[in-house]
Amino acid sequence: MARKPKLGLPLQTLRNAPDALEGRRLRGGVFEIEPDHIETVSRLDDRLQLEVEGLKASIQRNGQRVPILVRPLEGDRYSLIYGRRRLEACRDLGIKVRAIVTEVEGEQALRDQLLENLERRDLSFIERALVAAALLDGDHLLDAERSNRGVAEVLNLTEAGVSQLLNVVRSVGEDVILAIGAAPGIGRPRWEELKKVLTSCEVSRAELIKAANQARSDSAAEPDARSDRAFLAVFAAAKQAAASAAHPTKVPTDQILQIEGVGSASIKTGLRGRQFKLELKAENKDFVDWLEGHAPQLIAELHERWKRSED
Repeated sequence: MARKPKLGLPLQTLRNAPDALEGRRLRGGVFEIEPDHIETVSRLDDRLQLEVEGLKASIQRNGQRVPILVRPLEGDRYSLIYGRRRLEACRDLGIKVRAIVTEVEGEQALRDQLLENLERRDLSFIERALVAAALLDGDHLLDAERSNRGVAEVLNLTEAGVSQLLNVVRSVGEDVILAIGAAPGIGRPRWEELKKVLTSCEVSRAELIKAANQARSDSAAEPDARSDRAFLAVFAAAKQAAASAAHPTKVPTDQILQIEGVGSASIKTGLRGRQFKLELKAENKDFVDWLEGHAPQLIAELHERWKRSED
C-alpha cells in the first residue's frame, strides 16, 4: 500500500487534535489573544503573498476552528510560529485569534515556520534546504523515518537531492543563512559556490553576518532585493577571505648585508611578496656605473636561474 504523503505533518496534527500537546511544552488549552499582541517580524515567509479573503469568509461563517501556534515574549506579547493566514484573517475581522501557546525556543520556532511554508508555493532554494534540516533534526518525523530517505519522501526529492540541501546548510551555517534571509533570487549553483568557498578555508562567521546585515540595512529596497543583496555581500566577503588565506600579505622585511670587497646592501621586500628593493652602497664607484648599465641583463639572468631551480 502506498504511503500517504507527509507534507504539512505538524499542521495535520493540529487540525486533527487542535489541543494536543504534539510533544511540545504547552501552557494548556487554547487562548484568545488580540492579533496586535502577536509579532510576525523576521519571518522568512513574510515575503509570500497572503491570501486571506476566503479564509475570512469561512471564519466569519463558522468561527476559527483551527488555532494558530505562538510562543510567549516579554510582557503580554507573543511571537507567531505558524498560522499567519488565520492571524491576518482575524485581524481583518477585528476579532481575537484562538492560539495555542508553546514554550519552544526560537530555533524550533523557526523550524516550525518553515514547515508551515511547505504548504505554500515558490520556496527559495535555501528555504527548502532549511526545511530539510528541520525535518532531519527535529521531532516532526518518527525516529525510524528521520533519515535522508525519510526527508526525501516528505519533500518529494531524491536522497542525493536531500544530501545536497543538507550539505549547504551545514557548510554555510544556519546563523549566516538567517542573516541572509530567503534570497529568492539566488538559486542552487550560487549557494553551492558559497559552500565550496566556506569549506576551503576558515572564515569569520561574525564578519559574514555583519556583511549580510549591512547589505540588508537599505530599508528603501524590497525585502527580496535586500535578501539577495545580503547573499551577494556574504559571497564577496567569503571570497575575499579565501583569497587572503591563499595569498597572505607578506610582512615587509629589511636586511642589511655586508659583502666583502663590494660594500653593504640593504634589501627590502613587501607588497604581498611582489616587491624587492635593493639599495647598494658600493666601495667602488665604477662598479656602480657598470651595474647600472647591466642591471636589466643581470635581472633576466637571475630570473632564468630561478626558473631552472623550480623545474
